Amino acid sequence: MARWTPGSDINVTAGPRPLADPDAVRASSPLAPDVGVSARGSSLWRDGVRRLRRNRLAMAGGAVIVLLVLIAIFADVLAPLPYTKTNFGRLNEAPSHAYPLGTDQLGRDLLSRMIYGARVSMLVGLGAQLIIVAIGVPIGALSGYVGGRTDLALTRFIDVMYAFPRLLFVILVMSMLGAGLTNIFIAIGLTGWVGIARQTRAQVLSIKQKEYVEGARALGSRGGRLLFRHVLPNALTPIVVAVTFGIPEAIFTEAALSFIGVGINPPTPSWGQMVGEGQQYIRSYWHLCVFPSIAIAVTMLAFTFFGDGVRDALDPKMK
Repeated sequence: MARWTPGSDINVTAGPRPLADPDAVRASSPLAPDVGVSARGSSLWRDGVRRLRRNRLAMAGGAVIVLLVLIAIFADVLAPLPYTKTNFGRLNEAPSHAYPLGTDQLGRDLLSRMIYGARVSMLVGLGAQLIIVAIGVPIGALSGYVGGRTDLALTRFIDVMYAFPRLLFVILVMSMLGAGLTNIFIAIGLTGWVGIARQTRAQVLSIKQKEYVEGARALGSRGGRLLFRHVLPNALTPIVVAVTFGIPEAIFTEAALSFIGVGINPPTPSWGQMVGEGQQYIRSYWHLCVFPSIAIAVTMLAFTFFGDGVRDALDPKMK
């Protein structure tokens, strides 16, 4: 047994060295994925929110979106009249003190119908995107993560679906399901998941080769745990951006369907339906078509500005 003596440069302890605690090694390792990914993801979102707040157009768009959501939620309180109430003594009346936006061809208050139309638009935008995410993200993640024949088969299926003209496909589905709010959710969801599936697949293919994912795999993470804990959380940025841009697309699709008469069933108001009903009177009663068209345009611009801001805020190259 060696002992230390003054002047000696060698310090030899007796017996074998104790083994390091595996949990301590795991926690202190630079490849510890839980700590690294969490901190990196948290920093990314914090920086993104900070950049988003500095984008005036995005914040203006966000304010309009919040206003539309509040109008949709409190439509029953905000609407001055029921959207089905008719007044045959005041048909197609121009904007006035009693009717700020005028009345339609049945004497119904246009302002009340536009307020309830905001509810329909918000429901379609959010509901359709939930279905799109529920279908597209799992398919894209499975295709990119598993690879091999599974990836080949799913990619070919995605390409086939992508080849169909989307609006025509939606009209075909609606003709089979029939008009109605729920059927619009289903039709837009069944035809709109392809883009987000392709983006998710591309992100998963890239992320699963990263060093922190390899480190997590070396530490024992496998299968679903690796995918849902380390891969998908880091693929959320393009998914969030895609959803932000997908909402106005769904709203516009619903407006187009209602315009041609295969969307929302009357008397439930829809902006697209109101434009379709008012366009035949546009020379004599311009307000029937103009006000719903402005509502659609403002909503589309608000979501577009906000989506651009979210994309720029979450882009690491913008740092």
